[in-house]
Amino acid sequence: MYDYDLLVVGSANADLVIGVERRPGAGETVLGSDLAVHPGGKGANQAVAAARLGARTALLARIGDDAHGRLLLDSQREAGVDTVGVLVGGAPTGVALITVDPSGDNSIVVSPGANGRLTPEDVRAAAGLFHASRVVSTQLEIPLETVVEVVQSLPEGSRFVLNPSPPRPLPSEVLAACDPLIVNEHEARVILGEARVSDRPEDWARLLLSKGPRSVVVTLGAEGALVASSAGVTRVASVKVDAVDTTGAGDAFTAALAWRLGAGASLSEAASYAARVGAAAVTRRGAQESFPTAAEVEGPAEGEGL
Repeated sequence: MYDYDLLVVGSANADLVIGVERRPGAGETVLGSDLAVHPGGKGANQAVAAARLGARTALLARIGDDAHGRLLLDSQREAGVDTVGVLVGGAPTGVALITVDPSGDNSIVVSPGANGRLTPEDVRAAAGLFHASRVVSTQLEIPLETVVEVVQSLPEGSRFVLNPSPPRPLPSEVLAACDPLIVNEHEARVILGEARVSDRPEDWARLLLSKGPRSVVVTLGAEGALVASSAGVTRVASVKVDAVDTTGAGDAFTAALAWRLGAGASLSEAASYAARVGAAAVTRRGAQESFPTAAEVEGPAEGEGL
């Protein structure tokens, strides 16, 4: 019996968000909206998204002993996330500087802060959390050596989900543990490098699968997603909505998919559900505050565009 449906190991940031008419080019200054501060970070986002959907969720992360850290802790607890694994101190809380244009597209620069101090030793000290969790999810806003330690700490029978963001080349040991590896178009290009000899996402999915993951999901924004495994490549349709802000949508997708996989759904079923969750998230501003509950996912948006 598992205590947690999902353990998220990853980053926790304060998102500093400014709306702009257009994102600046090199050397250019543009005026924006008033600054808004939101709890964010890919790890913290995934934990809140899963908890909002009803998953029993724990977070292993590191924050600073500061106002941004307290904001993040409050947000996790309000969503129902178990914060026993959230470590405090070592550096200021990480910060993400985000600009959002009228179409909802964003650009993000991250100062890792305390996220860069989440160490392999921290992972080893949290062995009890790993053994109590059905699925473990992580990202790359924490040190790569810490992600490697996560893979080495996985107990038999648990499932590992990785969104390699921001993308970088990955050790074969990490790739082999992924079930699935979840990438968008940009992340797929970075990981494949020169091996990406085609412009067809179906080919990217097959090439990524050949690198060792047990399964792969390629998210394609408004075009839906692809899921790939030894059974083949399948397209998952998108859900048609009017996007307001895409911040955090990928995290909502990953969290939903990880939770549904742990609940016994097939990869295609989990990706279809995750697409509805991600679509609901982009209809609201912000990251964590935009994440839907399970009831909202099963509401009017269900079935649209599928």
